[in-house]
Amino acid sequence: MESQPNNPLHGIKLEQIINDLVVHYGWEYMGYNIKIKCFTDNPSVKSSLKFLRRTPWARTKVEAMYLRMLENNKK
Repeated sequence: MESQPNNPLHGIKLEQIINDLVVHYGWEYMGYNIKIKCFTDNPSVKSSLKFLRRTPWARTKVEAMYLRMLENNKK
């Protein structure tokens, strides 16, 4: 596996990202900020993983939300 020192998401699984966001923000806030059904209609980690793995634009938004959360936690 190649080293990616400039990639803050390297080594972090999508499931961990979702779990951390749910603990920090909750499903309601996530669904409000990223308008996808898997966050608003009977949300679950399993349905979110399935959708985000097939939908690059949504995954990009979730990863950006995660990075903002990490940045805010550093302050």
